Amino acid sequence: MPLILPSNSISAGGYEVDNSLRFNSGSSDYLERTPASDGNRKKWTWSAWIKRSKLGSEEFVFYSRESADNDTRFYFESDTFRFQNTVSNSTNTRLWTNRVFRDVSAWYHIVISYDSTVTTPDTNSIQMFVNGQKETSFSATIYPSQNQDTFVNDNSLHTIGRRSDGASNYFNGYMSEIVLIDGQALEPTSFGEFDADTGIWKPIDVSGLTFGTNGFYLDFENSGSLGADVSGNGNNFTVNNLTSIDQTTDTPTNNYCTMNPLNVPTSNQPTFSEGNLKTVSSSSPSGAFGGSTTFGVSQGKWYVEAKATVDSTYSRNAIGVTYNPAEMARSNADTQISNTSYAWGWESSGGEVRHDGSVVASYATYGTGDICQIFLDLDNHKLYFGKNGSLQSSTGISLDTGETYFIVQTDRTGSSATSTFEFNFGNPIYSISSSNTDGEYGNFEYSTTITGDGASKTFKALNTKNLAEYG
Repeated sequence: MPLILPSNSISAGGYEVDNSLRFNSGSSDYLERTPASDGNRKKWTWSAWIKRSKLGSEEFVFYSRESADNDTRFYFESDTFRFQNTVSNSTNTRLWTNRVFRDVSAWYHIVISYDSTVTTPDTNSIQMFVNGQKETSFSATIYPSQNQDTFVNDNSLHTIGRRSDGASNYFNGYMSEIVLIDGQALEPTSFGEFDADTGIWKPIDVSGLTFGTNGFYLDFENSGSLGADVSGNGNNFTVNNLTSIDQTTDTPTNNYCTMNPLNVPTSNQPTFSEGNLKTVSSSSPSGAFGGSTTFGVSQGKWYVEAKATVDSTYSRNAIGVTYNPAEMARSNADTQISNTSYAWGWESSGGEVRHDGSVVASYATYGTGDICQIFLDLDNHKLYFGKNGSLQSSTGISLDTGETYFIVQTDRTGSSATSTFEFNFGNPIYSISSSNTDGEYGNFEYSTTITGDGASKTFKALNTKNLAEYG
């Protein structure tokens, strides 16, 4: 198998989604808007593409609250997706999925279609669709009575990315193509279609839809106005704590690699934030596992940048590659990245690259603020490292053949210090001062082209479009 791809990933062809918005609970990111007047509270459709980054917690995607006892909410809890409408502190409509949403490498398309005006309200009065398919398995259901109002399209506060009462339950992850249709209950085919070649559900152009009075379409393409409604209605959202760096190119039509919070030890787990692009290894024990990538590759040339943060008591931070990330997470050993036969790691304090207990190269040390560069050439099975634009050696480190490789980080401090990396797979979480790209889709601080082993080599960002063409 040439590469490992996440589910529901479109590589190329058809309608292209340019941007998403990255939400992070640590910086209290959310959008808000209060409609000037009521729209149709009995009939509406909500659609959004969502890529999660934090599991297990209660996180609100969309929330409309009239008062402490009256609200409508769409949220994740116990990794299930839930719709709920409450009036006078009594729930009158509810759909809680049995399906769990635990694939942090995938984009999910979720549609809720509501119409309580039907003569006999039943399973057709409130419908939920995931990736083009109607959900039919629920742990809890309450269907609305005829003409039951919701607080969607109500003249009350609507928030995206958190619940508004108490400023809590923030969403962590990415959202794209958020649409509200006021006055129509639509099928998912208004927002997406199945790809004729792959059978994967993918976005279509929604700009021609009739959005209704309070309807909106958020495409996040204007970095200076991230809450801009492009439906033509001007129903703009106020931006809270989100900045231009949170506008991303990780979308349902070009899915980017991130770090993987599912591949972690049972104890002393690293922490993940910023859409799983920032990892902090545990401070105990020394040598804690710091995470591996969601994508694995076995051919092609791939480039990654990672900005390091080093504690003053820091000893041996390590970044590199492995073809056995599951074993690294299971073992969580203090020498794991450097002393195993299935990993190669560049250590911060001494600058050595270690593999299977041996030093295979000696490079510069690195510390806080330094950007470590990884050039992974799996056409020739060579690994190169760079620091702040300086290639450490034009002679590559030889890798084993026939394996699928993942980027990995561990902490070998020998103390209580932690290891922090901010990863850039072409979609950075920190400001880029240059304009380097991979010639396709990546945005990097430094050039992705090097001279290695006597040949000019250009490396690509880890996303599904590049994987489809070069993987």
